[in-house]
Amino acid sequence: MKNEQRPAPSAAETADVDKKVLGLLGFAARARKLVVGAAQVCEALGAAKPEKAPLCVVEAGDTSAATHKRLVDKTTYYHTPCARLTVSTTALGAAVGKREAAVAAVGVTEPHIAAEIRRLTGS
Repeated sequence: MKNEQRPAPSAAETADVDKKVLGLLGFAARARKLVVGAAQVCEALGAAKPEKAPLCVVEAGDTSAATHKRLVDKTTYYHTPCARLTVSTTALGAAVGKREAAVAAVGVTEPHIAAEIRRLTGS
């Protein structure tokens, strides 16, 4: 049935998905296929070069309401999937190699990693 809703994922399932997504983001960071930071992600979404535009956006769970709204508005306008994880901005920063920085959002520019993140998060 098409209108059938899936049950909400458990905390353990959510933590498992978050862990897998953070691992994929680490791979993308090492390959230099990430745009790091909410402002940079928003700027890259509207970039003139489509090959530099993020194919999906991953947002930390503790971003402010204004940052969340800005990311959702931009990703909706540019038809880019956006996934919000339950991890903190510091955990997201650590996953992408920014040990001392809090990172609100990252954009993935590598097609295969972006596809796997979209599959895992259902976005």
